[in-house]
Amino acid sequence: MSDQQQDLTLQSWQERQEYAEMMQPLIGRLYRNYGVEILVYGRSLLNVDTINIIKAHRLIRRHEGVKLRLRESFPFIEALSKMRLAPARVDLGKLAFNYLQNDAGKGVSVEDYLHAELGDIIDKADEIPAQDVVLYGFGRIGRLLARLLIERNGSNNKMRLRAIVVRGGRDGDLEKRASLLRRDSVHGPFNGSITVDHENSAIKANGTSIKVIYSNGPDQVDYTEYGINDAIVIDNTGIWKDEAGLGLHLKAKGVKKVLLTAPSKGDIKNIVYGVNHDMIQPEDLIVSAASCTTNAITPVLKVMNDHYGIRNGHVETVHSYTNDQNLIDNYHSAERRGRSAPLNMVLTSTGAAKAVAKALPELSGKLTGNAIRVPTPNVSMAIMNLNLGKETNKDELNSFLRDQALHSDLQAQIDYTASTEIVSTDLVGSRYAGVVDSQATIVDGDRAVLYVWYDNEFGYSCQVIRVAEQMAGQQLMNLPK
Repeated sequence: MSDQQQDLTLQSWQERQEYAEMMQPLIGRLYRNYGVEILVYGRSLLNVDTINIIKAHRLIRRHEGVKLRLRESFPFIEALSKMRLAPARVDLGKLAFNYLQNDAGKGVSVEDYLHAELGDIIDKADEIPAQDVVLYGFGRIGRLLARLLIERNGSNNKMRLRAIVVRGGRDGDLEKRASLLRRDSVHGPFNGSITVDHENSAIKANGTSIKVIYSNGPDQVDYTEYGINDAIVIDNTGIWKDEAGLGLHLKAKGVKKVLLTAPSKGDIKNIVYGVNHDMIQPEDLIVSAASCTTNAITPVLKVMNDHYGIRNGHVETVHSYTNDQNLIDNYHSAERRGRSAPLNMVLTSTGAAKAVAKALPELSGKLTGNAIRVPTPNVSMAIMNLNLGKETNKDELNSFLRDQALHSDLQAQIDYTASTEIVSTDLVGSRYAGVVDSQATIVDGDRAVLYVWYDNEFGYSCQVIRVAEQMAGQQLMNLPK
């Protein structure tokens, strides 16, 4: 490469950085002032650095085959920043690409185009209620839920983390809880500032004071003493899974509803957001967000069944080890799980395949499932061997799944990758329920084998937050439609 070419390449990169730097404050103000979250082809730009704004724009070329330059999308974010908007999720990438490449903006100004596409939220009142949230338990999922709730801090934040409830209260407990939130071996450091407030028994994170409450039982807390009212309690302990146990939360003052981060027992609704979240009714006091695996596979199974039909199939889960397993060989009540998790592949059972039927009754009795726990700390894979109702081929099937990931109602649940080099650690922090690995897809007539990655911690936690928002009556529009 000549010196002149190198200079041009560097100039191009610097231009992108400058536009990304100009976008950052506008993206932040749109969220803080109006509750509008900006995305680019499903990737949220909230609280991301300039490099990730640039990378989000690069994804468009992979999906569409055509670039969307930051200098082309900047006028749209600039115009949005001058409007009065109601809370929503607005995809900047899709708006700009449609305007520039699909003739949607032919003879129309950017401002007029945005008014036509976003008319549902322009100059409309914010009618979405705020919601107090309590995390009951502060393990792997509890701390990730805290991160997700805290990252959206601001005057317009609707899901307000008010407290965490844990057992104990020994000397140094607050510091240890704060430290575990501040540092994570898998997900990296917390994005912000965390301090301990001993006087108020609280953790302060990015301007939010989170009360730390010590209790030995769900019904032994009076949340109103801490100014918490009509709260949604997210129980991530895994101890109580039926109505009798989870119902103890409802006996505590200040609690309105309960969300379980595990498959439930009995008649409690198991919700996979994007698939059957419409089942949640205002009168539902206890809801389950199902399991990480059920959330990963159900959206893909739904679109496959809707389009191709599924006669039957088998789901094999290659799952990272969890805290339920032993570090070294020791007694465990479950078969094989007593063997050392970091040293073994452990064949075990999973109820995810059967649990799919609770969200998709049309697949009841059609799926079997099993699981292999492997020596990795996070990110799992579901291998779905499906017998379809009609024949297809790899290219057609992948094209269909790519379209579902980009443009369907399940675009926040299903992601799609065409990379031939992606491995599990590349998916740490994925906010999707599952990621279709298109290069691994196998098709033989009416038989298809699909490989779906999922961050069984972070991606699942994002689904839990979505269910909590639904329970709180916080249904945000996704625009453009």
